[in-house]
Amino acid sequence: MRYRRRLEIIVDVLNVASRRAKKTRIMYLANLSYELLEKYLREVAELGFVNSIDDHYEVTEKGQNFLEKYNSFSSDYNKIYGEYRKMLSERESLEKLCKVTRNAGMRSGSRRRRRSA
Repeated sequence: MRYRRRLEIIVDVLNVASRRAKKTRIMYLANLSYELLEKYLREVAELGFVNSIDDHYEVTEKGQNFLEKYNSFSSDYNKIYGEYRKMLSERESLEKLCKVTRNAGMRSGSRRRRRSA
């Protein structure tokens, strides 16, 4: 299991709240404990990303702008990270081609002469 970073949790909360949701729904769909839910709802409210109307939460225009920027960043990051992993794989392949094994070194080097008796 991979732990989520703060930014990813905020995005998860906003994604659920973008469909106008109650606390319980946000807690379950964002996969948060009640304590973490309270912490992150308070934080995104202070940032101006969500409004609480009655017992529902909805994303503000500022929150929607944040989500759009995050999605753009995430897309670019995933492309770059994919290219980086591809380059690492290519480097490993090149390094394997440069490894000398004992037997290969013996074959390509000078041959031993037989001693005559």
